[in-house]
Amino acid sequence: MSAVDAGVLTARVVVLLAGFAVAAGSDLRSREVTDRLWQAMGVAGVVLGLVLFAGGGDVPLLVWLLVGLLVLEHMFAWDEAFGPTVERYANALEIAGYAVVVVVVAVLADRVGVGSSGVPVAAIAVVATVVFARLLFEFGVLYGAADAKALMVAGLVLPLFATPLLPVPSNATLGLSVLPFALTVLMDAAICSIVVPVFLGIRNAARHDLRGARSFTGYSIPTEELPFRFVWLRDPTVDSAPDEEAETSEEDRAGREAAARELAAKGVRRVWVSPQLPFVVFLAVGAVVGLLAGNLVLDLLALV
Repeated sequence: MSAVDAGVLTARVVVLLAGFAVAAGSDLRSREVTDRLWQAMGVAGVVLGLVLFAGGGDVPLLVWLLVGLLVLEHMFAWDEAFGPTVERYANALEIAGYAVVVVVVAVLADRVGVGSSGVPVAAIAVVATVVFARLLFEFGVLYGAADAKALMVAGLVLPLFATPLLPVPSNATLGLSVLPFALTVLMDAAICSIVVPVFLGIRNAARHDLRGARSFTGYSIPTEELPFRFVWLRDPTVDSAPDEEAETSEEDRAGREAAARELAAKGVRRVWVSPQLPFVVFLAVGAVVGLLAGNLVLDLLALV
């Protein structure tokens, strides 16, 4: 690895970890992450890629700029700047943009090849990450837009990472060489999130508040605490309770305050809730795990 490559890799890791640390802290405090953070990380990812591919000719640079713009357009409210007409067709325009990028990358890969002077493998990894993250968001697997943006930005900042700091099975290393790092982050985050139901079950057992299977997905709190907790009200339900369509933490808290008042008026002293998980925090943990040990799923499969 050349000095430039090593320097860019180090900078990418620093940007990823620092950015995710800030995002995780914000998500813990308010369940929101400002787009400015994703914008800054995305621009840094584009610049670092340009530095890395500067010696490969025009094709790598142009392809990297193209996929970088594909990521960045998710971080800026460009549709609002062009008025309600453009906002109405924003999704269609985005899909068209996806199609253009995929076709251009595929055609160039066929004509000039994939590699240092052709289409960068990293650019293909970024496109795959963006499409996958968007599909997960559209199908509701990723609930918050911040989660999808975090994956896309992670894919742009560090598209591939095939050499974890800790020793991993050789078969797992082979898989890491082609698997976008953002997907490793997501898979590791999902595995790490298993601690949540385990923790809830232990918590409820310690408080003698076990209620079957739902003891692993929620817990009870005093009604008056409802406005001050990042939770979803599960039982009893009221019309004033916020649903998962609330766009801001302020709207969500206002709904919880209204629900608490309504329940208190009915004499309800305790309610059953489930936590609003700050998934960006798990993504940050997944990034650290991915850098240290690679993809935990691949590691386990390689041992079988």
